[in-house]
Amino acid sequence: MNMKKKNLCVWYNETSGMKRAYDLGLIDRRWVENYCWNGGKDCVRKKRFEEEGYVSPDYVLPDGTISQRVKEHVHKKGRLQIVH
Repeated sequence: MNMKKKNLCVWYNETSGMKRAYDLGLIDRRWVENYCWNGGKDCVRKKRFEEEGYVSPDYVLPDGTISQRVKEHVHKKGRLQIVH
């Protein structure tokens, strides 16, 4: 088990499309490990938000590509929502 401390991106919270997609099992762990848990390093979503104020759709992955799985889920359900 890897006990390395996570360097969470400042935007990785309940409003984060990536956090919600990961929590719902819609994206692979590697996306949050490589970007969200790595301080947002090289994340296109973070860069565009901080530089342009642009909020990427929930189905845009940190490298700027589209997750068809998340896109289909959003179109079917209307949004990414965790139900407790």
